[in-house]
Amino acid sequence: MSFPTGHAARRRNAFLLLGLVVLIVGAIFAVQPSTPAAPLVSSGLPTSYQSAEAELRQQALPSEGVAPAIVVYSREDEAALTEQDKQAVTGRAAALAPLGVGGQAAPPVYSADGKVAIVAVPVDTTNDEAVSPKVAEIRTTAAADLPAGLIAQVTGGPAIVADLTKVFEGADTTLLLATAGIVAALLLITYRSPWLWLVPLTVVAVAEQTTLKLVDLVAPHFGIVVDPAATGITSVLVFGAATDYALLLIARYRDQLRKDESRFNAMRVALRRTSEPIIASAATVTLALLALLLAQQENLRAIGFASAVGVIVAMLTGLFVLPAALVVFGRGLFWPFVPRVGDVPREGKFWGRIGESVRRRPHVVGVGATLVLVILATGAIGLQVGLSQNEQFRVKPEAVLGQETLARSFPAGASAPAAVLTNPASVDAITAAATSTPGVVSVTPGPSAGDVAQLDVVLSAEPGTAESYDEVRALRDAVAAVPGADAVVGGDTATRLDSRDAATRDATVIIPIVLLLVLSVLVLLLRSLLAPVFLVATVLGTFFAALGASWWIFTNVLGYPALDNAVLILAFLFLVALGVDYNIFLATRAREEAMLSNTRDGMLTALKATGGVITSAGILLAAVFAVLGVLPLIALAQVGFIVCIGVLLDTLLVRTVLVPSLAFIFGERFWWPARVDGRERTGSGDERMVDAVIA
Repeated sequence: MSFPTGHAARRRNAFLLLGLVVLIVGAIFAVQPSTPAAPLVSSGLPTSYQSAEAELRQQALPSEGVAPAIVVYSREDEAALTEQDKQAVTGRAAALAPLGVGGQAAPPVYSADGKVAIVAVPVDTTNDEAVSPKVAEIRTTAAADLPAGLIAQVTGGPAIVADLTKVFEGADTTLLLATAGIVAALLLITYRSPWLWLVPLTVVAVAEQTTLKLVDLVAPHFGIVVDPAATGITSVLVFGAATDYALLLIARYRDQLRKDESRFNAMRVALRRTSEPIIASAATVTLALLALLLAQQENLRAIGFASAVGVIVAMLTGLFVLPAALVVFGRGLFWPFVPRVGDVPREGKFWGRIGESVRRRPHVVGVGATLVLVILATGAIGLQVGLSQNEQFRVKPEAVLGQETLARSFPAGASAPAAVLTNPASVDAITAAATSTPGVVSVTPGPSAGDVAQLDVVLSAEPGTAESYDEVRALRDAVAAVPGADAVVGGDTATRLDSRDAATRDATVIIPIVLLLVLSVLVLLLRSLLAPVFLVATVLGTFFAALGASWWIFTNVLGYPALDNAVLILAFLFLVALGVDYNIFLATRAREEAMLSNTRDGMLTALKATGGVITSAGILLAAVFAVLGVLPLIALAQVGFIVCIGVLLDTLLVRTVLVPSLAFIFGERFWWPARVDGRERTGSGDERMVDAVIA
């Protein structure tokens, strides 16, 4: 069956294709997903890291899958607990016991200053869905019948999990509505039509929902664990990428409608001219995302896999579904600004004036744009990476507030002790080595079974801080020196330290691979060596400028103390891959026009033709990524903000000023070693491939 993107396609065929798409999407949603994959360890790290190895060894212990929820009692005025308060705490401890594993809860422990009491309630953590209801029950029981002024806060590992789950409740819906609303508003502003915006928005929304369903179906078969953060980023990326492709196609389609009476012929030409940059763009982003599969962190692998599926779906909808939907409705879809044959384009005049200004003084403009990027990049001086556990949330949940209360009177690490796993014969030696380690407050024997024994070590520093990492390293060095102990140090703080080290390793490995992949795609696309180097260099400049500007705002306006571990690599990935998109849109059009005239005239024509659509796409993508700020984690807000700033810089400065200035300076050498100027293309292999697809 012929697809409805060629000039011979009829409206009936377009309806048939759209009907087929409906059937395919319906079939996808009718399939029940497999059981989600479960990571080998909860952190998703490989067992080469001590925290992962420690968690594996814990699975042999009778207490495996059990973690304490810590009930923290204190007075609102931070005064010492009264006798009445202590009696109430004792009574609550007895009421909490039936809620603990084995019907037990630890007796109350009071701080030396008498201001805080804690009760540890063991919680079964083997069933993730049961943790939140159990923590809620503990909180209700712990806070019942307390004297005036006495408050209860529940913290510890299970409470952190429960609060993280709670803050994400409804976040997907909020993110979807906010993203769709922004896309709808910007499309309406761009096209100034009461109808046209509905078509791309509907297609994009279907692509986003189909992506999420496909990821649910496919990810378990590859052992990929997709968390809410990965889902949120994927949704935003699909909305942004699919809308960008739609803007590019619709702009070219509208241009062709001014030249051809047949909307089918117009769509064929539009698709032929835009398919190459769309496919190249999607290939660049997809390859960059798939590079994340080399990461050691499970969350990065999940983001890479899910987002790559999303970009492929976005590309397919842009090349097939959207063209069919557009030709079904005809020219009237553009009302009230219906394009007629012979109409003079209203678009491009502003960008033409910008291009002429750059062409007159390309050296001055190029140097000025470069200086702007350099000045912004200096804002990253003093950049810090690594948020503590208490700094992860935009709004602090009860578990974090409870940790802060606990840290006022107990060692800050009491809520998340380190776990040393060794063999039973080495327990005494490990205890002595750990006790003598700086930063260790106490060492308590834990469960033991077979050839595995655990020691619980309370550290003095707040979990997730640089000081706590230093204490974990010192503890690891101390226990490693015990002959025959084969001891490893795990627990929450050790896991966070290993995750940070894994993030550093991942960035070292993945960033060069992404740059090489992007450069390779550009070389193949532009048949050039010099132009791809220029484009990659400008995108790198955009990344560092966006990072510097964002870090200044984070520290001086928003009060963020550091970037989260995964922020740098994600921001780099999205900015490089997506930033190259706009340069692809511009450079492919400039090369096409240069074949008809020369490089300088071709770049000017390309800037006029693509200026409006690329600016609209960039502003839309920036706004869409900014929507990540509605999610509860600071890490996602940071990624969204950096990408937002970077895309705006790339759209309004780099693509508008810097890249054209380079083309004006170098002329035909811009495409070295290819010779482009004046070589009119009469039907390349790429065009023949597109014709075969859309015939």
